[in-house]
Amino acid sequence: MNHDQAKAFVRQAVQRVVPDADFTGLDPGVSLRDTFELDSLDFLEFVEALAELSGTELTEDDYPVLDTWDGCAARLVAEASTSTQGRSG
Repeated sequence: MNHDQAKAFVRQAVQRVVPDADFTGLDPGVSLRDTFELDSLDFLEFVEALAELSGTELTEDDYPVLDTWDGCAARLVAEASTSTQGRSG
């Protein structure tokens, strides 16, 4: 998985929680929680959707990095890279 594919998963996951979410001009380093006014339950729903869409196990330890679009994408890419290395090694 590359960074652009990971960001597409993030967009889809946000749109499950906030169907009318507008990503136009969104700084990939700003808080998704603040931008889309996600409360704790909304954020949990977002994380669950992201895990389901990407096939990545995400835990509470991942929450801080999952607050930004770039952070989410980096986490997904890192997991995909680790999984690929594990299979080929």
